[in-house]
Amino acid sequence: MDRTRIRARGDEVAVPDVPDVALGEFLADLGNSALDLSTAVARCTKALGLQHSVVYLADLQQRQLTPLNDVVPNLPIDDSLAGWTYRTQSLRVEESELGGMTAWLPLVDGAERLGVLAVRTPALDPLSLRRGRTLASLLAMMITSKRAYKDTYVCRTRTEPMRLPAEMLRAYLPPRTIGTTRVVSTAVLEPAYEVGGDAFDHALTDSILHASILDAMGHDLASGLTSVVALAACRNARRTGADLPELVASVDAALSKWLPNQFCTAVLTQLDLATGKLRWINCGHPAPLLIRGQRLVPGAMDRDADPPLGMSAVFSATPRGVHEIALEPGDRVMMFTDGVTEARTADGGEFGLERFADYVVRAAATGELAPETLRRLIHAILDSQENRLRDDATILMLEWRLTPRESEAQRR
Repeated sequence: MDRTRIRARGDEVAVPDVPDVALGEFLADLGNSALDLSTAVARCTKALGLQHSVVYLADLQQRQLTPLNDVVPNLPIDDSLAGWTYRTQSLRVEESELGGMTAWLPLVDGAERLGVLAVRTPALDPLSLRRGRTLASLLAMMITSKRAYKDTYVCRTRTEPMRLPAEMLRAYLPPRTIGTTRVVSTAVLEPAYEVGGDAFDHALTDSILHASILDAMGHDLASGLTSVVALAACRNARRTGADLPELVASVDAALSKWLPNQFCTAVLTQLDLATGKLRWINCGHPAPLLIRGQRLVPGAMDRDADPPLGMSAVFSATPRGVHEIALEPGDRVMMFTDGVTEARTADGGEFGLERFADYVVRAAATGELAPETLRRLIHAILDSQENRLRDDATILMLEWRLTPRESEAQRR
């Protein structure tokens, strides 16, 4: 760290340099908490001694990066240095057309990719790079804390109007990606602006990852409402400590009481973060896939499915089956709705389970990040149909892995 030296009682004492002090004063001023983002970005940039910075947010479909605090063009995620940073979550540097250097830094909150930050500085050295990363971390937290009630952020990440069922459903969805050093869970959902009844959910406790995927009957407002009620019942049960069977029973009861003519298929899971033990209940849904050692393990999670959520009391009086499997570090579990495998390719055939699994296996072999694998996969499906899906298509992938310390110990 860049520091000046002062003497106190005969000893040298390190104190932060002026920019670090200025940032501390900015953060300590409670009046700055209400600033609009553009002003906050400018003041934080100045406080850190940087020349200029621009926040770019990824749009809803993760195809382009939209500037939030400057009048500059959008940037394509698939064909730009900024996009490369977003895709790989890595630093990229180039000479600026305005002089000096531009550093492209990922904007990440926890495990969720928000966009990128462009930082322009006369010269890029370790100190300015550290300050750029500090700014990116600070802005990611600011964006996440405000986007729930700041429509500016929402509008900047949309490229077309959204239908009412999709608006309602998306208000209840969690972030696309969550994770810890032990696990990452990531999802995509299309059509982004017209989705009907597909939904996903994931959440973390200190020891458990909860992850679910749902596909409600129909493609209208009632379908979205079915998924919303199911999500609310699921969250309510798990937040009171319900185990997996009781959690599913709560969803069944909620749908039977409030929407007796609606149902949805689902896979609901709980992953023990320490041991890798995965438990799940399949409610009339396609079986999840297990990818291990860069290959698909055929039939690893195939089990007899129970009735859909909301229909258990009608079709069966027996308890739902709870299934278990022991994951190994690096395993990826894929959950999906039938809109994925039933999507059409350019030649008119179905995308199919084999093609779907092969895509993920190939991505795993390259070491690609899980969120990027799903982004490219859903785009491949959409582009083959010119963005006109026959059905909602949702994919949720969870990856259980070693912690950095365990990985280092294993290498030794």
